[in-house]
Amino acid sequence: MWKLTDFDYNLSDNLIATAPVEPRDRARLLILDKADGNIVHRHFNNILDYLSPGDCLVLNNSKVLPARLSGIKESGGVVEVFLSKRLGEVWECLLKGRVKVGLVLKLSEKLTATLETAKDDGTWLVRFNLIGSEFFKAVEMIGQVPLPPYIIKQRGDDKLSASDKTDYQTVYADAEKQGSVAAPTAGLHFTPELLEMIKCKGVEIVFITLHVGLGTFLPVKVDNIEEHQIHSEWAEVSQETVEKIVQAKQSGKKIIAVGTTTTRTLEYFANKILRDVAGLADWVDIFIYPPYQFKIVDSVITNFHLPKSTLLMLVSALAGKNKIDEAYKQAISQNYRFYSYGDAMLIK
Repeated sequence: MWKLTDFDYNLSDNLIATAPVEPRDRARLLILDKADGNIVHRHFNNILDYLSPGDCLVLNNSKVLPARLSGIKESGGVVEVFLSKRLGEVWECLLKGRVKVGLVLKLSEKLTATLETAKDDGTWLVRFNLIGSEFFKAVEMIGQVPLPPYIIKQRGDDKLSASDKTDYQTVYADAEKQGSVAAPTAGLHFTPELLEMIKCKGVEIVFITLHVGLGTFLPVKVDNIEEHQIHSEWAEVSQETVEKIVQAKQSGKKIIAVGTTTTRTLEYFANKILRDVAGLADWVDIFIYPPYQFKIVDSVITNFHLPKSTLLMLVSALAGKNKIDEAYKQAISQNYRFYSYGDAMLIK
């Protein structure tokens, strides 16, 4: 039985990245061979050396919402509304401020929110007066980028930089796929030029969509990790992506997942993908930890994750706990930059 403390490590605050490197693909890249534990230190644009013609690179094209909104009560009081996930015609939200059922908040001249139900987990069901593209346009105008708390804390103030709105978004985020409240951060390292070079090498680039939810910020609170209940997140896999993955698997080529969100999506739908079932969409709630046996994913491009996080458990399942421990030890000793805006790792 794995205990939560098995996935703990110490990290100096000065290794928490508060901004990305420029250009994006000049971040450092630790290459970990999961077969023998060999470690090599490169830069992200060297990823080309580890991809072969016919391999399938799978990216999460979900677009990050500016999910932090500020609402005004009729009394003049302020309530922060943090969008978590869309549930049909209502949204699950986190609220900060004095609130009650039926309260109406003014978010802008066009957008209002009505608080409908308080849930047991501390979130609220909130109904907005706008839906669809009109809702997203209004949020885009007034919302703030939902940077992780540890970045804000390390910066020493609550201010966002002028570049956060673009920095905290992948270059391939699809405007038609809005819905994440945290970036699929492994993908932040790609530039249009690097993606073009990868295509030119004969690598298939395909997309899934998983809208990253609040669960990415929530800590594991149980000592026995098997008792942890992971939050569900909406995901979709197109027919084209399924076909390309099946083709690569049948040809003996590698499936390289960019990020833990992509990894979880592919493994959740693994049995259907292997049967070439098209048009996959569902709430994904797969929790991957050792000794999980991967069915689709061969390699993962990922960032360095928080101690005791489900993300650290996932990469430990892929590479082996001891190999991940050694990789993190080397990354710390060589001053790699950690977390969302930090450096990357390829587990091959």
